[in-house]
Amino acid sequence: MKQRGRGIACMWYPIGFTVLANPSAAVVKVNEDGTATVLTGTVETGQGSLTVLGQIAAQELGIATDDIKMVSADTDTTPMDTGAIASRTTYVTGNAILLAATNAKEILFEVAAPLLGVRPDQLEAMDRKIQVKGFPQKYLPIGEVAHQAQFVKGRPALGSASYNPPTVAMDPETGQGKPFSTYVYATQVAEVEVDDETGEVEVLRIVAAHDCGTPINPTLVEGQVEGGISMGVGLALQEEILFDDDGKQINPNLTNYIMPTSLDMPDVEVEIVKNFDPTGPFGAKGVGEPTSVPTAACIMNAIYDAVGVRVTDLPATAEKVLKLIKEKKAAEQKQISA
Repeated sequence: MKQRGRGIACMWYPIGFTVLANPSAAVVKVNEDGTATVLTGTVETGQGSLTVLGQIAAQELGIATDDIKMVSADTDTTPMDTGAIASRTTYVTGNAILLAATNAKEILFEVAAPLLGVRPDQLEAMDRKIQVKGFPQKYLPIGEVAHQAQFVKGRPALGSASYNPPTVAMDPETGQGKPFSTYVYATQVAEVEVDDETGEVEVLRIVAAHDCGTPINPTLVEGQVEGGISMGVGLALQEEILFDDDGKQINPNLTNYIMPTSLDMPDVEVEIVKNFDPTGPFGAKGVGEPTSVPTAACIMNAIYDAVGVRVTDLPATAEKVLKLIKEKKAAEQKQISA
């Protein structure tokens, strides 16, 4: 008979890593055609980080994301970046790009101010224009201002900056400190169906609520959460590295190392919990690795809710679950007999 159960798991996760320096640097150049070039050492690994970083630069410069050209990951030409690790890219690299874009924008404001007859602090960048706050009809195209800055004023609109999250060293006596600048939080709930005659587990549905600060790109956040859940499902139910008695891996390929496919994925519902972080670029923190942290735990809790056995050795294969169910039934029968 198939039994249904639900399980919940919560987590918190630090963005970036501990007390050691964790910097990113960036260069932003505004071109005479109104576009901008961003140089960053970070690496795009499929999570959409270059899109988000381009959006951050575009927002600060008042231009479209399509106007941004990202140059990344070439250590011969781009500034230093600690790496696409520890769910740090949006927060740390994003802050560096935001600061660099702000520096370039300030040059544009200083050049445009006398041309518009106002002070630099009375200007804003919006809709591909440098315009007077409260008087959008009084403006200059950004490309024109960039041209004026470079060829008339001799001040190319070029900004560079770095960002290193502020931390507090750990006290060697108490272990207290502030090793991370910010944290993200999440809760996932799984609904499963367990066949108590075979031990087979099917994940029917997962609802995931994730706090990533202010989402720069909500669609990418949802995609990352769904991707993280797929990894969590694999960890929970399928993926296992097997070795023989000599320590040699006996399933070193995708023929017998089982991973979830799209057909194995449950229905996934993603809820983005919006939470402005004043230290992040436009309030953002990150999403990355935390997306898969609670998944296996909520599935194991759901299995327990369904059939009353606690799986502590992942993955929860049908053989393991069935063995636990039989042991539970035997213990119950023994208790009745006694």
